Parts: sequence; structure tokens; C-alpha cells
Amino acid sequence: MQYTHLGRSGLKVSRLCLGTMNFGPQTDEATAHSIMDSALESGINFFDTANVYGGTEHRGWTEEIIGRWFAKGGERRERTVLATKLYGTMTDRPNESKLSALNIRRALDASLKRLQTDYIDIYQFHHIDRDTPWDEIWQAIEVGVQQGKILYSGSSNFAGWHIAQAQDAARKRNYTGLVSEQSIYNLFRREVELEVIPAAQNYGLGLIPWSPLQGGLLGGVLKKEEQGVRRAEGRALETLRKHEDQIRQYEDFADELGHKPGDVALAWLLHQPAVTAPIVGPRTQEQLDAAIRALDVSLNEDALKRLDDIFPGHRPAPEDYAW
Repeated sequence: MQYTHLGRSGLKVSRLCLGTMNFGPQTDEATAHSIMDSALESGINFFDTANVYGGTEHRGWTEEIIGRWFAKGGERRERTVLATKLYGTMTDRPNESKLSALNIRRALDASLKRLQTDYIDIYQFHHIDRDTPWDEIWQAIEVGVQQGKILYSGSSNFAGWHIAQAQDAARKRNYTGLVSEQSIYNLFRREVELEVIPAAQNYGLGLIPWSPLQGGLLGGVLKKEEQGVRRAEGRALETLRKHEDQIRQYEDFADELGHKPGDVALAWLLHQPAVTAPIVGPRTQEQLDAAIRALDVSLNEDALKRLDDIFPGHRPAPEDYAW
């Protein structure tokens, strides 16, 4: 397994991050525990979750599953760099969402209880809260740090200027601020190259891409469809039909490289200088094994250029639109 620093921090994390959103609703607890054990055994030490994961009927379910896994012992907690998130609505009470000081305090304690741990390595803001000032947010986070409940802070789904706001407010308080940003980023979705990635690099944030296979569209969907293994539905089917020629070019190129399409998509992210660790969210052991395989895929300059030709990115950002 390869490891790297998370942004400008001294924290070392694996180049793949285990996403747990499927644990509970899609993956039963026993399988989830087995997947987490396998991830640790393979060297993946970076796990990501959120307080709302578990579905609308059981928010917090995923954290509970992870907590019972930690409780098995075997230094599972000590071997894991744990990231969780807050923002989403947990109940219908008015102060149990977003980033008020009150919700940060309550949400943090509730996550710690569900996770059966006394600290969170990276406490992340799931979305920007336009209604709460940064001084209030950072003050609440600082209290958590002083109490030993939080080590680092991260963001998710932030715009570039949100990152700038957060870091400017943190600097005025002589506080570290954000060390990471989670954004949707893959060959299909490259909007973050315009503003978010330049901001993250400027302020020293590690980028943690989610949906690296764009909901399976970059995982060999056409070949799976032709083999009767899987059929896209709903919006995924609409996107597939709209971009079918593009996806077919991509799958054919993966064949030329001698790799599976999903492996190439993950490898492409791992070749991007701003990326710390793509989040892989396996529902099964086989899917975890496939993600780990991507670490061995090397793409040369010609291959990277070909992928850019198939899935055009942006010119040097953030001034792309102005030239």
C-alpha cells in the first residue's frame, strides 16, 4: 500500500479511502465488518463515513456498524484514520442540522457515541453553511480540539471561495483550518479543476474525490450491459445513452491498456497531483479487491493525454473562462 500526507498536515493516509455509505442499507453488518478487516489487512488505513449514512429511516446506522467493528478490539481503532461528517438533518428538531455551534457540539458527541471512540481524526463539514459565520464554526471546532475529540477538520462539496473564506477566518484565529476537501471528481466530472483544485492546492488541502466511477458509468457499464451482468436505470441510463460513444471509446481504450475500465478510472485519479485518496465504496469484497488492483495501474503521458481527449478537462484554472 502507498501512503501520503493528507494535505499540508503531518497525517499519513493510504492512497485509497474506504467509503462506508453502503454499510447498512446495501451491505449487511457481517459483510461490512469483513470488508473493513480486509481493507486494514491490505493497508488501507483511511475510512470515511458520515452521521447521516444509514438511510432516512435509520440515520447513524453506518456509524453504529463501524462502532461495533471497533469494539471487537484487535487495535482496529488504533490502525484506522477515521473521518466522519456533519451537516445533514438528523431529526426534525430545528437545531440538529448544519454547522451552528450547538449542532457541532451535539453532533460530535452523538457520532463519538455511535462510533464507540473518544476522538475523530478528521471531522468534516458535509456542505457549506451559508447561515453560520466562520468565527462561530471555528470556535466550536476549537473547543472539540481542546477536549481531545477532534484532531483535524475537513470540508466536503465546498466551492473554491468557500475554502478561501474558511482558511482566511482560521488564520485570523491562529488555527490550522481545513486540511482536506471531498469533492465529486472523476473523468466525467471535472468541474473542480476550475476553482476547487487550485484553491485546495493553494491552501494546502488534500483532495478526496468521491464517486470516482461516476455511479458505475466508468466501471465497464457497456460491456456489463452486453453480457447481461448489469443494466443502468433512471438518470444513469439517460447519461449512458447520451454519452454512449464516449464511454465506448473509453472502454475500448481500457482494453488496449490491458486493464479493466474501473481500474483505469481510479488510476487516472491517483495520477492527478492534487488527489490524496479517491473514496471507494464497495458493497462486496470483490469490489474492494478491484479497487485495490488499481494501485498497480501505471499510466504514461500518452495514456493520460488519450484520456483527456476522450474526457476533456479544463485549460489552466481558475482563469479558464477568461482566455
